[in-house]
Amino acid sequence: MKIVAKKKLWKYLFWLGPFLVTVGLTVGLISEQWGLISLAFLIPGIVIIGLWIIWQSYQTNLWKRRSTQAGTNALVATLAVLAILGLINFLGTRYQFRADLTETQLFSLAPQSRELVKVLPQPVKIWVFDINQNPQDLQLLENYRRQSSKFNFEYVDPQLRPGLAEKIGAKDYGEVYLEYGEKRELVQTINQNERLSEIKLTSRLQKLTSSTTTKIYLLQGHGESQLSPAKGAISQAIEGLKDKNYTTEPLSLVENPKVPQDAAVVIVASPKRGLFEAEVKALQEYLNRGGNLLLMIDPNTDPKLDSLLKEWGVRLDNRLAVDVSSENFVGLGPAAPLVTEYGQHPITKDFRNDISFYPIARSLEITPVTGIEATPLLRTKPYPISWAESDLESEKLQFNPDKDLKGPLTLGVALTRIQTPKSTSSTPSPLPSPTTQNKTSPAPTPSPLPSPTTQNKTSPAPTPSPLPSPTTQNKTSPAPTPSPSSQTPIESRLVVFGSSNFATDGLFDRQLNGDVFLNSVTWLNQQDKQPLSIRPKEPKNRRIILTTTQANLLTLSSVLVLPLIGFAAAVILWWKRR
Repeated sequence: MKIVAKKKLWKYLFWLGPFLVTVGLTVGLISEQWGLISLAFLIPGIVIIGLWIIWQSYQTNLWKRRSTQAGTNALVATLAVLAILGLINFLGTRYQFRADLTETQLFSLAPQSRELVKVLPQPVKIWVFDINQNPQDLQLLENYRRQSSKFNFEYVDPQLRPGLAEKIGAKDYGEVYLEYGEKRELVQTINQNERLSEIKLTSRLQKLTSSTTTKIYLLQGHGESQLSPAKGAISQAIEGLKDKNYTTEPLSLVENPKVPQDAAVVIVASPKRGLFEAEVKALQEYLNRGGNLLLMIDPNTDPKLDSLLKEWGVRLDNRLAVDVSSENFVGLGPAAPLVTEYGQHPITKDFRNDISFYPIARSLEITPVTGIEATPLLRTKPYPISWAESDLESEKLQFNPDKDLKGPLTLGVALTRIQTPKSTSSTPSPLPSPTTQNKTSPAPTPSPLPSPTTQNKTSPAPTPSPLPSPTTQNKTSPAPTPSPSSQTPIESRLVVFGSSNFATDGLFDRQLNGDVFLNSVTWLNQQDKQPLSIRPKEPKNRRIILTTTQANLLTLSSVLVLPLIGFAAAVILWWKRR
């Protein structure tokens, strides 16, 4: 009877353990606080269950049974798998790794976008006034938000929240607005045919977060590329500069041969006629005072800039750069060199081995100059793929070792010059000689002297103070010290390209051509903290447009021909097996 009573007692104690554990878990989950109350139930319950398991194993030799050992191994293996899966899920939520295997990195942000969002000084919010959340747009916004906690977005129905729509300025469905502090700007209007663009979003974000507006001047008057849309114009490049918060203005140095003081960068894009000597001198003076100049000089032109370029160690080669491989890839012929090799420079630091091409280009020769740091930016492929062709009239391109230049050729170079200005206030002005002083300034009028009797009675004779000799004056009064600001080093930057066609309309937005131009201007502006990298890329249109005949042939082959081939193969196999 006593043994039966002990077994019933242990049985009741065992059910007390699961009951206490259940109560502790219920209290913790409902209150969402695992405090003393929940632990006061959990710990005794776990202890009771553990004691019961130990007692049962002692009474029945449970651990010595083969079935128990097999079950224990299975239980341990199951718990280990669950623990590994839980650890993987924990690491997956804490540390994210995404691999984008698409050709244009369609599902990843461009380096420029990532760097811009990571350094946001204050929160930014995107308002999308639309009912439907397009997966492609949502994925793009999520990519931005992963870069910084200061970037947020929200979809809003303008009919349900008219007050917010009026405050932001939204008037129709599909409008996307960017809010940065007190600033708000329309990014774009999205619809079924036009989705949210990373290029437009990054450009507007960069424009709003920039505190200053920079002026870019483009020299005009010598047949340079037009600024408005036209054949051979650079209107797309101008729009790209505006998206980066630059203000562009035409510049004429004929009327006033002096570059404005507010010019951050001066661009000379493909002058067809030579500059006047006064204009060249104005550009040299601009560089000497810390200016920044971008030159894009096409072959068969003489802009009369040789004196300026010679100071920087650059010489324009008038031969035409030829690349026989570009005909297969670019489709513009061998006169459009293909470049995949770039210099180690901030302008091209993220280009890797991507493609840019330069139709109708000339090579540059770089000579080392003391005080100037030169970095080649663009290099063509080695000979025999590329060379500088001197015979521009022959239709058959053939290398002539006597006249032509073997590749690789340098098509672009970035140069930096740091100089200390000469102080003009450190030399003391010469003292005027007595003769000069007498001639230039009138003699002082003598005051009436008192009579000798009065002078002797009232005051002693005044002792004249001696004038300091020139030697004494030099010893007593030190030479004026030049101000520290006049000794601040001045940095000037120059970028030279042997072609301007890569930045013209129709070619600016192809491959890396636009990046080369915009990154050059940004670097010339000496904004080294601003991201210099590849702009966001749009998805490529890979739709196949078929003619009516091709569509009918495709339908006939898939509906009739392929099933007949399969049926014939089945009949042949059946006949052979018979």
